[in-house]
Amino acid sequence: MAPDTIADLLLARTGDDRPGLRTRERDWTWDEVVHESAARALLARELRTDGPFHIGILLDNVPEYVFWLGGAALAGASVVGINPTRRGSYLEEEVRHTDCQLIITDRAGLKLLDGLDLGVPPQRYLVVDDPAYADALAAHAGAEPVRDPEVTAATRMLLLFTSGTTGASKAAICSQGRLAALGHANSAKYEVGRDDVCYCPMPLFHGNALMALWAPALAAGAAVALTPKFSASGFLPDVRFFGATFFTYVGKAIAYVLARPERDDDGDNRLTHAFGTEASPEDQAAFLRRFGCRLIEGYGSSEGAGMLRRAPDGPAGALGVPARDSVRIVHPGTRETCPPALLDAHGRVRNPEEAIGEIVDTEGAARFEGYYNNDAANAERVHHGWYWTGDLGYVDEAGYFYFAGRSGDWIRVDGENTSALLTERILRRHPAVVAAAVFGVPDPRSGDQVMAAVEIPVGSGLEDLRLPEFLAAQEDLGTKGAPRFVRVSHALPATGSGKLRKKEMQAEGWRTGDPVYRWTGRGRPEYALMTDADKTALREEFLANGRGRFVP
Repeated sequence: MAPDTIADLLLARTGDDRPGLRTRERDWTWDEVVHESAARALLARELRTDGPFHIGILLDNVPEYVFWLGGAALAGASVVGINPTRRGSYLEEEVRHTDCQLIITDRAGLKLLDGLDLGVPPQRYLVVDDPAYADALAAHAGAEPVRDPEVTAATRMLLLFTSGTTGASKAAICSQGRLAALGHANSAKYEVGRDDVCYCPMPLFHGNALMALWAPALAAGAAVALTPKFSASGFLPDVRFFGATFFTYVGKAIAYVLARPERDDDGDNRLTHAFGTEASPEDQAAFLRRFGCRLIEGYGSSEGAGMLRRAPDGPAGALGVPARDSVRIVHPGTRETCPPALLDAHGRVRNPEEAIGEIVDTEGAARFEGYYNNDAANAERVHHGWYWTGDLGYVDEAGYFYFAGRSGDWIRVDGENTSALLTERILRRHPAVVAAAVFGVPDPRSGDQVMAAVEIPVGSGLEDLRLPEFLAAQEDLGTKGAPRFVRVSHALPATGSGKLRKKEMQAEGWRTGDPVYRWTGRGRPEYALMTDADKTALREEFLANGRGRFVP
């Protein structure tokens, strides 16, 4: 019978002399990882007070983070991954929300926390690069690895903040049992075996790294190779140094790696496959060609996973097929199952009003472990006895599911629904576009217009893209999908896990400090740089049409 907690998985590695954790500085066997974790478990139990046993970790991807994951599992504590890209009151709000008893950080993290009221007294900060920390650990060196007797599958293991950029903090709960089950399932699903070296460029405060890499590696006994932070220039050197065979990613990271100058020896590495989200079909093909590595796209979230089953032989862009009959796509208002999508020759949905709905699991309410201390957010996810993902999708006539974005990813243009996701994917085909976000902005008269934000290399501008010619050549774009506004940046705002902050960019619209170009003329798009006078004139147009509430 498979172990049912993360503590069990870790203790099963006791005596395992194969590599468990690797950095550029040194390696640890799995047995050494277990014993390092045991020392931190004893330290945590020694410092435990009344109330939720939550431990906040503010560190890069360093060995201490992995040791504290194991230590928390053995001690029965919950790890709260603190996002180092947060600042000020936003950071303070997130940490206070999770009721941490201890904060694990380093001197760099202390600077970020300086002056913030986290609800944790400074004497309960453990600073891993302070000599006093080493002294505290030394008292527990060589301790026998054991788990707290109260640890069960239901013991809370992680509080994972969602990637949203606005609204109240939402910390998704993940129990030891769920994470252990994901470790076993994903090691099989993503083909992670005992001999794999799992390179971890994604931050350990994010579910991608924990659920799709660390837990599967723990379950399989594969080595975990750490890099402190993702670096496009450092990616291939790291992969070669560690002999990495597997890694996880988000789409923007793949785009950054592909933006590096191509070399004849890119394929000189041991990578075989990787798992992630948001890599376009074009990027998947380019990555396979350059690096000999297959990118496995999947669907899931910190709140729920395992709703769809991989279908390797399915159509390009398909997420897979339902893992069980209870997973379906429904109209949110009626809860009726949506009919199959009718696709044109370019894969565009011809009947979006009927076919596109929300992905739900009618039996998933019991599997959803909830958000910590957030009843309103829980009610959004579970109602009518169903689990609602908040993601839109459609199913083709063969039963394959496709992602159609989120509620804001459909733009009403001239009375028709236009897919922001399709325009994003088209823009990302351009070889000079590193990343793209597409969203709706208000039209000065009625409805919305399509706006795009593109990230391009330093030293280039919109004119270098020859965007009108590129868009005109895209047969699948359609007449409504071409952006009316284009924001050009060399560094678009992103979350700590690398996802673009689309809501933030949508709120700014054309009122951003980055250069914004506007469609001019008729027919094929031509773009002209908006001046301050142009923005003032556009604002006056909104006011003249009684839509002043849409502009500052």
